[in-house]
Order: sequence, then C-alpha cells, then structure tokens
Amino acid sequence: MTRHQKRSGARRTWLTLLTALGTLAGAALAGAAPADAAAWTTVAAGVTYRHYDLRAAAGVTRVHVLGVDLTRAHVRLGLLYPGKVAARSAVSSMADARKAVAAVNGDFFNISETQHPGVTATGASVGPAIANGRVLKGAVPDAQRFGPELPPGTTTRAVVGVGTDGRARLDTLALTGTITAFRRRLPLGGLNQYALPVGSIGAFTSDWGSASRLRATCGTDTSRAAACSTSTYEVTLRRGRVVSASATPGGGSIPAGTTVLVGREAGARHLKALTMGERVTVRHRPVSGSGMAYRFAMGGCPLLRGGQPLPGLDARVSAVRTAVGIADGGRRVILLALDGALPYRGGTTIAEVAAALRNLGATEGFNLDGGGSSTLVARPAGSTRVTVRNHPSAGTERPVANGIGVFTR
Repeated sequence: MTRHQKRSGARRTWLTLLTALGTLAGAALAGAAPADAAAWTTVAAGVTYRHYDLRAAAGVTRVHVLGVDLTRAHVRLGLLYPGKVAARSAVSSMADARKAVAAVNGDFFNISETQHPGVTATGASVGPAIANGRVLKGAVPDAQRFGPELPPGTTTRAVVGVGTDGRARLDTLALTGTITAFRRRLPLGGLNQYALPVGSIGAFTSDWGSASRLRATCGTDTSRAAACSTSTYEVTLRRGRVVSASATPGGGSIPAGTTVLVGREAGARHLKALTMGERVTVRHRPVSGSGMAYRFAMGGCPLLRGGQPLPGLDARVSAVRTAVGIADGGRRVILLALDGALPYRGGTTIAEVAAALRNLGATEGFNLDGGGSSTLVARPAGSTRVTVRNHPSAGTERPVANGIGVFTR
C-alpha cells in the first residue's frame, strides 16, 4: 500500500469513527438512546452539523455539533468580531457579515461592572485575540477574568487557534513589548485590554473602539472587585510623538496612526515624565508557548490534553456551554454548543463537556463562554445566510465579543 493510500484510508476511518462516536455520545455518557447515524447533514464541503440528546447530571440536554475538516484546502477557521475589541455583536450577524458558513460564540468578556460605580463594561474579551495573523489584544490578569474558575495550572493566556501550518491546537499566548523614549525603555504591560496589571502601562490602538479606557485601571492582579486606581495617567501619541496628556483615562474612537498609553501607579509616574512633542516608540509581538505563529487565536479555558481531562475540572455546577474539540493532530475540529431551550436548560458541568468532547473523538478540548452567550449557527442548504441551530437561553441571541467562524472558498 502506498503512503497516499494509507493516508486516505486513515481519513476515511476517522470520519467513520467520528460519525459513530457522535451517534453514540449520548449513550456513552448517560445511557440516552443512540441517534441515527444519518443525522449528520452537510453545511458545506468539509463542514457537517448534527444534534443529539445527552443525559447529564442536571437532566437531559441537547448537544449541537459542527464537524470541521481542516484537511480540505478550502476550509478554514477564523476570528469573528464586531470590528473593534471593545464591542459586541450577535454571532449570526458577525457570521453573515464575514460570509462564514457556520460559527459559534467565543471567549468570555467584560459583561458587567456592578462592583465599580461609574465604570461602564467595555464588552472586550478576556484572553488574547488574533485575526488574520494580526494581534488585536492581549490577556488580562488571571484574577480579572470573567467566567468560571480556571482549572489549576491554567491562565488567561490560554488560547485555541490555527497556526500558520494550518493545524488547530491549544497553546498559550503572551504579549511582549517595549515603550522607548529618550534612552529609557519600559515594558509594555498590555494591548487593548479592559484590565492592566498593577503598576504597568498599556497601549490602546484604533482596534480598541470607543469604550472608555478607565476600566483598564480598576481591580488588581489579585481581585477583580478591587477599587479603581487613584494614580493614573494617559498620554496620546500621534505618529510616534506625544500630542496630549491627561490624569484620567478617556474614551472615544482612536484614529489610525494614533496610540494611547494608559498607566497606573508606577506606570502613571513613568508616563508623567514624557514631554510634549517627545518621540516615543511602542513595539509589541505575541509569544506562543509552542513557538508557533497563529493565523487565528482566541482565549478561553483548556479542558482536555492528550485525550485526558485536566485535573480539577468542575463537576458540580451545570450550565449551558460552548466548547471546541481538536482531533487527528489538529486536522479536525469539533465545535459544540448546548441548547438553551427550557427543557434542556440544565446543561452540563465543565467535566461533562470534557467527556462529551472526548466521546466525539477529541484529544484536546477548550471551554468557551456559555450561558446566554452559547450560540451555534450554520447555513441551511441553498442559503447564503446562517440560522441559529440551538436555542439561546435568554430567548434571543446575546451580543458577544467574538466567535469562531467556519469559512469555505
């Protein structure tokens, strides 16, 4: 048998196994009646959809699944977002705007600010984000995240993405950067983030949007609810030179070619030393744990590694969930969202989501935002627009910070 024949045979075996496992997933986890193997429908070449019922600890829930074959040269995954980091939009709207054939919602985000009177939620996501190879934002400090508690040993820098090699994987993505002004070099503490580390300086660009930058100076590295800093400073750079400064972070759109530096505590003191007209250079780049460069990446929470659930996954709290599974060495991706309709709203625990992904053939798994955010959309046959396949638990789609789009050429 030739190498090509072996590879083709392996692909057919994987597809057959995925279909079989998807059919039996409910039974494997909780004894639900196996669904018909013919339940998989084609969304586009290399993209399939199905749903099945699963009996979990909180009762029967409905699972919606997209299967994505990245071995097809015309199939790819990409970041969906509203065009700005600090903005929100419905998954279906973002998918149609980008001509995606299917999509799910993405990372957790800054949804509320009840603990900081006078501060408005930005809508920006928690973790890093890369779109078409371009870094949009960095990760907030671990204690400043929204969403369920992180499993031991994980961080807000965790991402799921597709590298320049065309394979999906789990990784970590840190931001490294510098601010250089007149023989002084300072570390860059963040990029387009709704929360900055204590004592740091963050950069905001035209990718941020019009939301106030005040939230970036609230909370601490150990408490999201901690008060906003009383020592802040903001400097605006246009074409690399200081053109204005303020003691309080502002808001409003940032024009292209302009960077706003926001400092808190020690970072604020460093910014106050800059003078009008002074030349300042800001540089940054992403550094992945694997050394891989990414075309697309977004934040969330790891669930599975090497086919095994991460230790410490919550097995008590049930909710509607969205998750990503990776199989076949990153060549196949499973996008999963639970149904939020009343009969199924009990959902699953995070540990049960990890088990569901593994039963669908995934060896790596990643948890995304859930509850009212959980949304899975796909185009019906012959349509150029997506429809929502699950039922959002609030009755309508919740505007979210970003999502994973499935694209075909």
